Amino acid sequence: MKPKTMMIHSGTTGDERTGAVSVPIYQVSTYKQPKAGEHTGYEYSRTANPTRTALETVIRDLEGGASGYAFGSGMAAITAVMMLFNSGDHIVLTDDVYGGTYRVITKVLNRIGITATFVDTSDPEAVKKAILPETKAVYIESPTNPLLKMTDLKAIGELTKEANILMIVDNTFFTPYFQKPIEYGADIVLHSATKYLGGHSDVVGGLVVTATKELGEELHFVQNSTGGILGPQDSWLLMRGIKTLGLRMEAHQQNAQKIAEFLEQHAAVTRVYYPGLGTHPGHELAKIQASGFGGMISFDIGKEEHVDVFLSQLKLFTIAESLGAVESLISVPARMTHASIPKDRREELGITDGLIRISVGIEDIDDLLNDLKQGLSALANG
Repeated sequence: MKPKTMMIHSGTTGDERTGAVSVPIYQVSTYKQPKAGEHTGYEYSRTANPTRTALETVIRDLEGGASGYAFGSGMAAITAVMMLFNSGDHIVLTDDVYGGTYRVITKVLNRIGITATFVDTSDPEAVKKAILPETKAVYIESPTNPLLKMTDLKAIGELTKEANILMIVDNTFFTPYFQKPIEYGADIVLHSATKYLGGHSDVVGGLVVTATKELGEELHFVQNSTGGILGPQDSWLLMRGIKTLGLRMEAHQQNAQKIAEFLEQHAAVTRVYYPGLGTHPGHELAKIQASGFGGMISFDIGKEEHVDVFLSQLKLFTIAESLGAVESLISVPARMTHASIPKDRREELGITDGLIRISVGIEDIDDLLNDLKQGLSALANG
């Protein structure tokens, strides 16, 4: 089954009694048992809920994994995955990970003895050197947030298999429509489903897919024990969003490519980060590893004082956290998504005070370009 068809039909159970063509919202906490201690597949909605199961089936099928699990947020999903590990275990992570991931690793999970090393995972040798005897996993964002660095998933997959450790991939930016990390050796793939999978800025959720049933059972034990589940209403909203994911990702990419090319030529922009540009260091890898370049762009406009001047002139790009929605969003990583990372560390990574991140929406491209031109013209005139 092709991805666009799978997005619409996978997980759709309907309703035998009414003939409903979409999955009902099972707003229920508990289920009648035929006999005490015997159930028909559902006993309590923390453990499983039919609407959530339908969503978990969709993401499992799209990623080509063995099991899928839905959580209350992307961070709940990441935390549950990290709780597969024990005190004294060590994780290697991409250096410019999302600020929330950095925060939970360095300020929460460190309290229970999980240690971490942050390296440039686009360099397999750096990853290899960072693996210690106590290392249990390599955690990758590809592309990264916000610098859009690409990691060779096949190369890292070979490294992790050789070391007998897990490879975990955050696939939020590309989604399974453009990239399937399990095909390259990933053991766990996770998403902030709030972003492209939901796609309409109206739901918060996290999704995880495991490559094996055994690993899935371990994760489900953590999920059921800690309770960070996604409710049926939000599960239904995510299923609805996923039905148009393919169409939206194509539209996001078409607009992003044109905007990135425009920004690359503008005198007020010092650098553009977008895998679809031939000048991007990961461009060739992205062509091999993925079927598209996504809708996220970061670009640098130099001085911090330029940022507010530029933003003040925009009418269509909304200053907001998050990404992946039908409307175009804009953020300043140093002040917003990555503010929890120390300033010297941000600067070392290239997350400067003048770095802008845009989540390109699916509005008319001419309107988006005119909006950006207006903002950048204010810098030129200033």
